[in-house]
Amino acid sequence: MNNPEALKKFMREMASFAMHFAHGGLLVAGLIVTTLLFVHVRSAESHERGLQEIGSMIAAGRAVKTAAPATEAVGATAATRATVDYLSRKYRVAASAIEPIVRAALAAGERADLDPMLIVAVMAIESGFNPIAESPMGAQGLMQVIPRFHQDKLDAVSGTSLLDPIANIHVGALALKEYIRLTGSLEAGLQQYAGAANDGEGLYAAKVLAEKQRIESAIRRVSQTGA
Repeated sequence: MNNPEALKKFMREMASFAMHFAHGGLLVAGLIVTTLLFVHVRSAESHERGLQEIGSMIAAGRAVKTAAPATEAVGATAATRATVDYLSRKYRVAASAIEPIVRAALAAGERADLDPMLIVAVMAIESGFNPIAESPMGAQGLMQVIPRFHQDKLDAVSGTSLLDPIANIHVGALALKEYIRLTGSLEAGLQQYAGAANDGEGLYAAKVLAEKQRIESAIRRVSQTGA
C-alpha cells in the first residue's frame, strides 16, 4: 500500500462496500418492520374474516334446510333479521357472519326439539360467536363442547371436528337436550351443560336465560313495528 493511487482506490472500494452494506441493512430492517406490521394487522382481522368465511360455508348449503308456508317464512325471516341485528351489534360481529349461525341454530333446534333461541343464547354466553374458541378444559367451538364427552353425538351428525360450526351447533344442541332430560328441568340442564351442577345459585342458567329474553325482546320489537 505504499502506492498512493492504489491506496486511494482501496479506500474508495471500502467506502463503497460500507455504503452498500448500510443500504442493505436498512432494507432488511424495513422488510422486518413491514412484516411485523402485516402480521399484526392480519391477526387483528383474522377472527372477523374467519367468521365471514365460515358464514359463507354455512350459507352455501351445509345447514339443514326445512320447508315452510310462505307466511311462516316471512315471519321467520323478520325474526331472523331481528336476531342477527341484535347479536351483530352486541357482540360486534358482522351480520353476514352471524346470520348463517342463527340459521344453523334454527335447524339444530328442530332436530333436537329445542327452542333455537336457547341454542343461540348458549352460543352467545359460551363463545361470543367465535367458531374456533377453545377453553383450557378442552371445550371447543361455538357451543364449547368437550369432544371426549360427546363423540357419539359428533358421529351421529356426521361431523369430523367440533371446530366445524355446523357439527358443533348440532352436537351442542343434542348435549343440552340430553342434560335437560336427565336433570328434569331447563335450569338444571343448563347448569349441567356448563359443568356447574353444584352451583346452587344457578348463575350460568340465569345468564343464558337472560340473554334469551333479550333476543326475544328484539324479535318482539320488530314484530310490533312491522320493520
